Amino acid sequence: MNYNNYDDLFVESRPKPPSKALSKEAFLFTAIVLALLFYGLIVLYSASYDEAFQNGLKGSYYFTRQLLFALLGLIVYTIIRWIPISLIRRLTPLLLLASFGLMLLTLFTPWGVTRYGARRWIQIGSLPSFQPSELLKVSANLFVALLLSKWDGKSLFTPIISVVTLLFSSLLIIIQKDYSTTLIFLLGALALLVVAGFKVRYLLLLMVPLTVAATLFLLIEPYRIKRVVSFLFPNIDPSGLNWQVQKALEAIKSGGVFGRGLGNGVYKLGIIPEVQNDFIFASLAEELGVVGVLLLALLLLAFTYYGFRVALHFYRREGEERFMGYAAFGITFMIIWQAIVNLAVVTSLLPPTGIPLPFFSQGGTNLLMILVECGLLYKFILYREKEGTDYE
Repeated sequence: MNYNNYDDLFVESRPKPPSKALSKEAFLFTAIVLALLFYGLIVLYSASYDEAFQNGLKGSYYFTRQLLFALLGLIVYTIIRWIPISLIRRLTPLLLLASFGLMLLTLFTPWGVTRYGARRWIQIGSLPSFQPSELLKVSANLFVALLLSKWDGKSLFTPIISVVTLLFSSLLIIIQKDYSTTLIFLLGALALLVVAGFKVRYLLLLMVPLTVAATLFLLIEPYRIKRVVSFLFPNIDPSGLNWQVQKALEAIKSGGVFGRGLGNGVYKLGIIPEVQNDFIFASLAEELGVVGVLLLALLLLAFTYYGFRVALHFYRREGEERFMGYAAFGITFMIIWQAIVNLAVVTSLLPPTGIPLPFFSQGGTNLLMILVECGLLYKFILYREKEGTDYE
């Protein structure tokens, strides 16, 4: 069989040429990712300008930093397109071990950096600081997907190793005082186990100790208890922990249908602290109104559609293709679930917690790893193209 380009040297098989419809899907998925990325950068620039000035920085500081990580992420996004799936599978265990190592270095060496009372960052020399937990979330998801893709549904080895990996990863994250990220990570992992066919009774048994552990970790930190109390009884301390949420709701309401206009928001001028981080949605809604919110919702729904579409196609296959199905599900679920939790916090549907809005909140490591995950989804869609058949 003769091929017309050097990409055919890779191991993926091609029963027949890709259809135009599928080529269009790969293009549309990339367009959605780029739209979310550029939309997020624009909103971040507007939301962070005054905050940067207040911190003695250039107005474009947060935007420029985020842009650098975005460009790096796009480079990796492109490179992943050329990496064979077989190589990704072989590198997954090494990536997980590297993630564990970086987490331990963060916790127990001078390279670890403490901010806001939490030791979550690592900084080596003059290199930008990096949050290893973001890498751990991706590598653990891929590793469990790899294990499950080889599972025959009968042996206990795979379930045990999967659960141990997830629990150890969660322990490392929560030791860094990242309670909310731990819960989101665990929920995404449990959803993946459900998709893989774990029996419900075993998952329920697993949920009992996890619930007890989550409650204990909640109670040992007073500030976590205060957050829950402020959520349940917002009038007790309206000027304290509940301040950001109340002001965020005011900002959202003030936006109306069309918003105040990009750059014209007033709640970002010191009223909502650190608005460029977890509460950036409030700035978006204030300046762009319902129209801007609907645009965000449509882009996230489109992203979800393509992510779960490729996951559903592959997850009933065998070996390499089943790995892609599980990995695609885990990636899509984790990103969208993170977005849902962030929006629920900002709109006072969940207690205040430090969860960034994907593609939008300031945080270079989070954005970089999201683009890496998107690159993997794009790779899976391209693999599907090479089969030359429909998704249906």
